[in-house]
Amino acid sequence: MNDYIVRATAADSQIRAFAATTRELVEEARKAHNTSPVATAALGRLLTAGGMMGVMMKGEKDILTLQIKGEGPIGGLTVTADSAGNVKGYAENPGVMLPANLAGKLDVGGAVGPGTLYVIKDMGLKEPYVGQTELQTGEIAEDLTYYFAASEQVPSSVGLGVLMEKNNTVKQAGGFIIQLMPYTEEKVIETLEQKLIAVRPVTAMLDAGMTPEQILEELLGDLGLEINETLPTKFHCNCSKERVSKALISVGAKELTSMIDDGKEIEVNCHFCNTNYTFSVEELKALLKKSR
Repeated sequence: MNDYIVRATAADSQIRAFAATTRELVEEARKAHNTSPVATAALGRLLTAGGMMGVMMKGEKDILTLQIKGEGPIGGLTVTADSAGNVKGYAENPGVMLPANLAGKLDVGGAVGPGTLYVIKDMGLKEPYVGQTELQTGEIAEDLTYYFAASEQVPSSVGLGVLMEKNNTVKQAGGFIIQLMPYTEEKVIETLEQKLIAVRPVTAMLDAGMTPEQILEELLGDLGLEINETLPTKFHCNCSKERVSKALISVGAKELTSMIDDGKEIEVNCHFCNTNYTFSVEELKALLKKSR
C-alpha cells in the first residue's frame, strides 16, 4: 500500500483531523541516510508530522520546515514539506545508538534531549512565519502538541509512531493530528478527550492493520467523522546537478577560482537525500565563466 494522508472533519467541522501512513516514506529516508533505529524513529516521526502539516498549507509554492535543535546525541533534525505531500529531511547524527528507554522502546527523547522546536512557514510573503517552543519531552508528538497550543493557539492532539523490524527496516510508520476549532462545544471536547485517553499507540493501530481512515474512525467515529480528501505523500528531494551548479555559482568567483586552482574534482552533498554531485575542474571553469 502506498503512503497517503487523509484530511477529515468531525462534529460539524468543529474538529479538523489528519492521519497518515508513511512506512515507505520513512524507509526511503532510512535507506538514504543509513539511520540507526533510534534515528529512524526520530526522523520518521518528524517526517510524518511534516507531511501532515505541509498539506495544511494552501499555496502550491508554500514550504514548511520543521527543525529540532536538541542537546542530545542526535544533534538535530530538519524536515521540509510542501502542500502536495512531498517530504524530505535528515538527522545531524544519523548513526546515533542508545539503549532502550525504561518502557523498552527506542529512546527518541534521550536521542533528541532538551532543546527547541522551530516551525517555519514560507508562504511567499516578505518574511516567513517562524514559531518556536521549548521541547517538552523530545518524543516529538508531545512537542508538536505543545507547539500548536502555545504558538498557534490551536488545541491539538498529535500522535506519531515508527515501528522497526528486527532487521532494522521500517515495519510501520504513521500518525494523526486532531485540532479543535475556536467554537468547539464543551460536550464535543469532553467526548474527544475520553477517546484520546483510551487510544492505543499509533504503532499498535498500524500494526493491527488499521488504515488512516480507521484510525480517525476510532477517534472521531462517534462525532460524525467526514473524510474530505486523500493525498499521496512521499520522500522526495528536488535537488539536481543544475540546482547545485547554481549554488556553486552563488559562492562567487573567488571561491570557484580557489577550487579550480586545487586541480581536483569536488563533491557536493545534498543534506536532505544524501546524494553526491561531482564537478570536474572543467565543469568548475564553466561555472566560473557563468559567475562573471
